[in-house]
Amino acid sequence: MAHFYLNELVSTAVVGDRVSIDGAEARHAVTVSRLAVGETVSIGNGRGLVVSGPVVTAEHTELAIEVAEVTEAPRVEPAIFLAQALAKGDRDKLAVQAATELGVDGVIPWTAGRSISRWEGAKVAKGHDRWTAIVREATKQSIRGWLPDVLDLVSTNQLTRLAAEVRMIVLEPTAEMALSALEPDGRDIVLVVGPEGGITPNELAAFTTAGATLVRLGDTVLRTSTAGPAAIAVLNAKLGRW
Repeated sequence: MAHFYLNELVSTAVVGDRVSIDGAEARHAVTVSRLAVGETVSIGNGRGLVVSGPVVTAEHTELAIEVAEVTEAPRVEPAIFLAQALAKGDRDKLAVQAATELGVDGVIPWTAGRSISRWEGAKVAKGHDRWTAIVREATKQSIRGWLPDVLDLVSTNQLTRLAAEVRMIVLEPTAEMALSALEPDGRDIVLVVGPEGGITPNELAAFTTAGATLVRLGDTVLRTSTAGPAAIAVLNAKLGRW
């Protein structure tokens, strides 16, 4: 497996430059992954720049490479954002991890009416930090040039207001339209996924009034941890990403 790390401070690079990672990432690379001088490693800045080359320094405090190749990945348009309802049992975190690996461009934590898990008080910052860490690790695992954004926690009212700016798609098992029948229109997409108990009738009405489209994935009901990633896979095919 290729080794890919992130250093968000790198803004540009050319062949022959020295680019490094430090801190916990360097320690992990040297002590866990056992990377040694001469092995090929890639380092990205999370904004499309990826540099690759042989390791020239392999210390617990720093792992550095000499750049042999530079690539710039453009940001994909239209973007796909996952508005994931907070859910119990780490199922929301599983959804965020898989969505990142599948190419989502950003995730939005949503406190839905039936969300059992809640971010309140100090939990808001803690939850956001946890999702950010999950997205970062999943980006490295999937060797993605772009690091997805983790937006602020939103209420249902705040989420519905986004429907005026983007194409909002709400997963609902009882919807008449199948997601596979939806045709792209060039707008950025916000995919809304409810918690284990589903989206409340009042929330569905609010989304519809705001201009969102209700769609179903199929004739079965998926867990909140799998519904979003499954829908992103469909959207990837519809948008020509795959």
